[in-house]
Amino acid sequence: MLTLSLSEAEKKTGMIRREHLQAAVQALREDGLVLLSELIDPAIMATLRDKMLADVEAILARKDAPFNWNSGNLQQDPPPIQPYLFREVLVNDAVIAITKELLGAGLKNSFYSGNTAMPHSTSRQPVHADSGQLWPGLKEAHPPYALVVNVLPVDVSPENGSTEVWPGTHTDTSVFVQRGDIKVTPEKLEARRKVSPPIQYTAKAGSVVIRDMRLWHAGMPNHTDTPRPMIAMIHTVSWWSDSAPLTFPKGTESLFAHPHLTTVARFVDGPIDYIHRNESYEFMK
Repeated sequence: MLTLSLSEAEKKTGMIRREHLQAAVQALREDGLVLLSELIDPAIMATLRDKMLADVEAILARKDAPFNWNSGNLQQDPPPIQPYLFREVLVNDAVIAITKELLGAGLKNSFYSGNTAMPHSTSRQPVHADSGQLWPGLKEAHPPYALVVNVLPVDVSPENGSTEVWPGTHTDTSVFVQRGDIKVTPEKLEARRKVSPPIQYTAKAGSVVIRDMRLWHAGMPNHTDTPRPMIAMIHTVSWWSDSAPLTFPKGTESLFAHPHLTTVARFVDGPIDYIHRNESYEFMK
């Protein structure tokens, strides 16, 4: 897994040196992911971290808390309200430079959510792809159409449940959209493990992981005393069909203005109930 450390000038301006851009694109094409180390100001991450950790209790207080597969993995939106909206997170120029290089002009984002690995959890998610190939029966994988942008509000490692990733599996054509099941079969996992075993990465708060949406991965147990939040956005090609628009407060429109990325959103008056927005996914126990 390639880790890139951008210069302070690159972080500030979003203008990535050509060799860094080429390395990131090559990693995404070959491995299906790249890690941008400590890209975002730690003060911003601390603000989001503290609010997301405080929100965990409110989400757990629901009778229908939105768990993904097991109670160790909580679907959690970052707060879509002020003072918790930051351009460095929502429309990061360095990230967009990389995703645009792969996906072309007219980028869109219609996802702003995340997941939190709960403390002292013992269960792991099944290995899955968030979305597979667009067509069945392919001999070779098609180019990427969606890239997940994971922003890390806290330091992550295998100890607190960093995501297990399977490099190179975004080119596997056996998982496709029409199959209806995003989980990878045990037989395919064992065959792939012999070729390239999975890894769990270690990264500092403020780092960003960009991964192909087809890449096999799994949420892992958090062995610490503290929840491990993670933010997720999804950059898609211009022609991808949008889901429901994101909701943000009126008056924040300028935060999302960007020449290369359109955030599919509506801006509303009044409170936004993001605590009750999500639902469980294949919750087992």
